[in-house]
Amino acid sequence: MMLHDLLDTLGPVGLLVLLGTVMVFAGVVLPTIWSRHAYRRSAARTTMNTLLKALRRLYPF
Repeated sequence: MMLHDLLDTLGPVGLLVLLGTVMVFAGVVLPTIWSRHAYRRSAARTTMNTLLKALRRLYPF
């Protein structure tokens, strides 16, 4: 029931954006914070900085 309400509220495009955001968060942001290996933290931080720079080019704040 709750998933159906979420789909009605967001629509298909909104749901895809939400899923993409969760995937980026889980795949880039969390390893930046929680990895115990320095090379993984460094690689995730570099990826996150690249994504943020691209986002700033699209939507300058």
